[in-house]
Amino acid sequence: MKILVIGNGGREHTLCWKLKNDSCAPELFCAPGNAGTAELGTNIDLGVTDIADIIAWAKENRPDLTVIGPEAPLCAGLADALEAEGFRVFGPSKAAAELEGSKEFAKEIMKAAGVPTSGYAVFTDAEPACKYVREKGAPIVIKADGLAAGKGVTVAETVEQAEEAINDALGGAFGDAGSRVVIEDFLVGEEASILALIDGEHVVLLASSQDHKRAYEGDTGPNTGGMGAYSPAPIVTESVLEKVRSEVYDRTLAELKKRGITYKGVLYAGLMIHNGQPSVVEFNCRFGDPETQAVLARWDGDILPALEACVDGTLSDDLISWKADPSVCIVMSAGGYPGDYGKGEVISGIAAANEGATVFHAGTALDGDNVVTAGGRVLGITALGTDLQTAVDNAYAAVEEISWRDAFYRKDIAHRAL
Repeated sequence: MKILVIGNGGREHTLCWKLKNDSCAPELFCAPGNAGTAELGTNIDLGVTDIADIIAWAKENRPDLTVIGPEAPLCAGLADALEAEGFRVFGPSKAAAELEGSKEFAKEIMKAAGVPTSGYAVFTDAEPACKYVREKGAPIVIKADGLAAGKGVTVAETVEQAEEAINDALGGAFGDAGSRVVIEDFLVGEEASILALIDGEHVVLLASSQDHKRAYEGDTGPNTGGMGAYSPAPIVTESVLEKVRSEVYDRTLAELKKRGITYKGVLYAGLMIHNGQPSVVEFNCRFGDPETQAVLARWDGDILPALEACVDGTLSDDLISWKADPSVCIVMSAGGYPGDYGKGEVISGIAAANEGATVFHAGTALDGDNVVTAGGRVLGITALGTDLQTAVDNAYAAVEEISWRDAFYRKDIAHRAL
């Protein structure tokens, strides 16, 4: 069986790793891939939004399934284009992916469906936006409406920070993604992530996790794509899970259906939980990163039957089971991330780290025989343990084996649970 995975981050290496270990042992291709996916299959020199070139490759090579990792190709309509040519695709349509592609659209859907979320307002001009912030006060959240690689969100602790974020976004800091801003009320509580597989009708919730978005210890500093994650998240009780299923997923999918949109693939709800009540912070229309590393490390058994069931409309809970052991993923980043950072630094110690953990590649490339840095978030070192503290210890022990110039990572991943 041939499987094409679209993407080149830690999520895609993790998906390839999990698929490679399936009992059917599929032949893997990854476009464009990274140094980690190159060890599991064949990397293809195609950009994730090069839709015409991907279609041409698919026609020549006939993959049995294409798994789309990142949000950009989903929002660009890659799933639709492949399906129009008769290919089987795991990933939502362009219309469904608008839940991530436009924060305004997601808020509109949630408001119409009665999904618990924060109050909000949308602006295209800085002056009325800043006036709104001055009236509301801080803390307050400023979001670029479109895709900004996880960096278009500012949790402003002062009105001045909020105004600066508004002027940055509307001033072009995120390109077209920031041509409008969504200003949201600040939600109190503890964050958690719930990913769900959806086949158009059925929803299967995956194991809970908690991501660490801020760059520095103590959840301080600028927002990033994610500095680490762990699974399960103790804040997500069975009662919370049931509310997430009924109040978030069921209502959202029903509202999409009203609008003629069928959702197939994975839908990730970023949540804030306060006094046992979940509220949606954001939706992502793909596996999270680094949540995928933590969650898939605990997936017990084959993943391919569940992905295919999403395509076929035959999804059921019995296709998925979980290891009891908790997991932790520590993201190692390039110096300067999430701001400017260098590339091309030689990485050492990966083989030694893999003896006690699993090293998932994100921003890496091959330079001859060397693995070098090629992105902001470079590696996701992931380990299991009999309890959370042991998983943390195992992951950090593996991190200590790896080095490159200016590498940095947070030293307090999973601190809330511990």
